[in-house]
Amino acid sequence: MLNFSDHPHTRLNILTGEKVLVSPHRSKRPWQGQVEDLVLEQRPAYDPECYLCPGNKRADGTVNPDYTDSFVFVNDFSALLQDTPNEQYNDSDLLQAESERGICKVIAFSPRHDLTLPEMDQEAIEAVVDLWQQEFADLAKNEWIKYIQIFENKGAIMGCSNPHPHGQIWAQGNVPVEVQKEDAQQKNYFVKHGKSLLSAYLDLELRKQERIIVDNAHFVALVPFWAAWPYETLIVSKRHVSNIAEFTAEEKADLAKTLQELTIRYDNIFSTSFPYSAGMHQASVNNGDQSHWHWHMHFYPPLLRSATVKKFMVGYEMMANPQRDITPEFAADLLKKQSTIHYKTRQDG
Repeated sequence: MLNFSDHPHTRLNILTGEKVLVSPHRSKRPWQGQVEDLVLEQRPAYDPECYLCPGNKRADGTVNPDYTDSFVFVNDFSALLQDTPNEQYNDSDLLQAESERGICKVIAFSPRHDLTLPEMDQEAIEAVVDLWQQEFADLAKNEWIKYIQIFENKGAIMGCSNPHPHGQIWAQGNVPVEVQKEDAQQKNYFVKHGKSLLSAYLDLELRKQERIIVDNAHFVALVPFWAAWPYETLIVSKRHVSNIAEFTAEEKADLAKTLQELTIRYDNIFSTSFPYSAGMHQASVNNGDQSHWHWHMHFYPPLLRSATVKKFMVGYEMMANPQRDITPEFAADLLKKQSTIHYKTRQDG
């Protein structure tokens, strides 16, 4: 009988078809790697040098409006450009390239420079969700756009160049690689079973109650069975919808509530501003029938043992496949035990 707590084993990621190696016995080994002193960062509510704060000048000379909730603009240093010509390159089928056209936007979540998503109130997070939905619908009107990626990098370790709370939206003319993997898996399951892959998976997880973190009327946040990052989580809509544009007002309010509760739990694990990369996966646009797609949102945080000990994909993970020591069940249990009151609020009180 396979013992998930003791035996090395692989788990299948049903969204990508790839495997992760779980080595639970390794979590007992002593840590002899680098440990850094934790520096508590105190930021002002307004920073005159921040290019995202209200009324400040950005790199291209544009002055931000005096916004009061969330604010969106085209990235001054976009990774994709709308006017890129359609070109291809092929040398002997060995050197291949093609141009990629797109639009990149930045969303400032709040005018407050000193906040992060878990420190914002639910109403403020709802305003961000509303803007995500509005931007998705507006960008999808461009027939050449095939995919819209909504994401957030939180923390310098995840490549975030500005601590002001913000995320990004990249819309492009082709479907990205990770989304192609999930598209194939979801389509295969839908054709075979007549039900969305994540609806079936969510039903199973709700019955087992082993990895559930948040469960409300419209969303579930859980540690997926195949999680690769230490405290990786997945938010899934209970209703089978293919993209964020389909969410009702009630669903958007519950999504904001889920985001707030999950990210507070993250911060409370190590009493630090918990870094992560998070992003929605949803159906491509202007690309035919997408009824097999089920909206969901991934959270990939790198912290493992403390606020200063990070997990990186190195060695075996880069050369073979992802590997983890703590089990997803252990991670889910730890997250579930966290308070939904932010640690800073408790300290202030």
